[in-house]
Amino acid sequence: MPLERRIELRVGVNLGDVIIEGSDIYGDGVNLAARLQEVAGPGEVVLTATAHEHAATRVDVQFIDAGEQSLKNIAAAVRVFRWSAAGGGPRTGATGEQAREVPERPSIAVLPFDNMSGNPEQEYLADGVVESITAALSRIRSFFVIARNSAFTYKDMHKNVREIGRELGVGYILEGSVQRAGGRVRITVQLIETVGGAHIWAEKYDGALDDIFELQDRITEQVAGALQPSIRLAEVERVRRKRPQDLGAYGYTMQAMPRVWALEKQEAERALALLDKALEIDPDYPLALALAAWCWAQRSVYSWVTNVSDAKARALSLGERAATLSNDEPLILAVLGAVHTFARNFGTARVLLERAIALDPNAAWALSRLGWLEVYSGRPEAAHAYFERALRLSPLDPMNFNNHVGIASAFQVAGQPARAADEFLRALHERPNALWIHRNLAPALLAAGREEEAKASRDALAAAYPEFTIARFKEAMVFDPGTLERIADDLRKLGVPEA
Repeated sequence: MPLERRIELRVGVNLGDVIIEGSDIYGDGVNLAARLQEVAGPGEVVLTATAHEHAATRVDVQFIDAGEQSLKNIAAAVRVFRWSAAGGGPRTGATGEQAREVPERPSIAVLPFDNMSGNPEQEYLADGVVESITAALSRIRSFFVIARNSAFTYKDMHKNVREIGRELGVGYILEGSVQRAGGRVRITVQLIETVGGAHIWAEKYDGALDDIFELQDRITEQVAGALQPSIRLAEVERVRRKRPQDLGAYGYTMQAMPRVWALEKQEAERALALLDKALEIDPDYPLALALAAWCWAQRSVYSWVTNVSDAKARALSLGERAATLSNDEPLILAVLGAVHTFARNFGTARVLLERAIALDPNAAWALSRLGWLEVYSGRPEAAHAYFERALRLSPLDPMNFNNHVGIASAFQVAGQPARAADEFLRALHERPNALWIHRNLAPALLAAGREEEAKASRDALAAAYPEFTIARFKEAMVFDPGTLERIADDLRKLGVPEA
């Protein structure tokens, strides 16, 4: 239906006992469903983990794990899953989003490997293997590789490879398992063609735990050779990265990885604690340094600390050190580019981000950061192109809400507040915990003439950030001076304190 005629529902689903009296139903199960409905966005369905467990394998829908949330009048935090008509609906093309076109060049997604060790604490080992293989394949320029964050949405999900191929738009899937027994490890992998479901090859790799990186390299070589037999081993050799000196540092870093990309204050704090442990063991581990730099950068730009200048300086110091130790790793270059963006060193940031993409054409996050650089440089049309490319490379990425924040900011820079407000709202519906979005949403709503919504957004901002001021906004954000003052003026009209 056209937007102006559409009725969008908010739905909460819980599985539990209810009490029936006449035409009335009540009980804890009903109360929880009602609270879920309250936190759902328009056009969104929110499920408890119990309901999701029963539904996920029976419907052709991609749910997003939104983590644990505190709900009104519910004593304990509740883990919830979300589906949004805007960005999480059916993926096969029948009633929802059309299947994505498969690129002409070899295209692959590396799915999360199963942890066969029987110990949930060993999950990081399986995730680390996938992370390393994905990174290595991504840097082979002739391949199209789906970004890690999108591939990891299939963790613990049972779908056939044909569905996944259609949803991600890839011709091949790599799946496998990792089993650890004492100091030994076995990695089992299989490469599957998605159109017909044919198995290209399968292999088992056994070795000592301290040989894990060698095993990963052997798997990468075989995958590359199977996808493109003429590929030179020298190209695979080129993408080998600096290894940590101790597997303990590697383990802590892999455990921190998903928390780093959550873009939430508490998760970033947990990530930093893990990365500090990794750096205590191996102070020269570039990946741990880079991820720590990005956590500090988040603290500065998302108004999580009062001393923004100190957070920016910490981020820059860690990022520079990581790049000194490993100056040809795309993720490290992208982090340093993001940090220089926040320091208003736009020229340096552009060089670093473009180099990251030259090294890894599949670097979705580096493309996203280039989009943000264009936003801050006052080039909204160029920003849109980068954000769209990032969305294609990682279509199911839980971080895609931030690409929509970027698209909204591009509209804000371009003087289109109505479109900006709609995109900010979409991003907030996808990630309700990202309350920092209100600092841009409230002024966009006001500029679009939606005063009551703007006041509600301002109140949500004040509740989440009681010390937020216009001065802190200007210190954290790096829009061009005209845009910055325009947004600040709308914040003043809404009664946000000056300092």
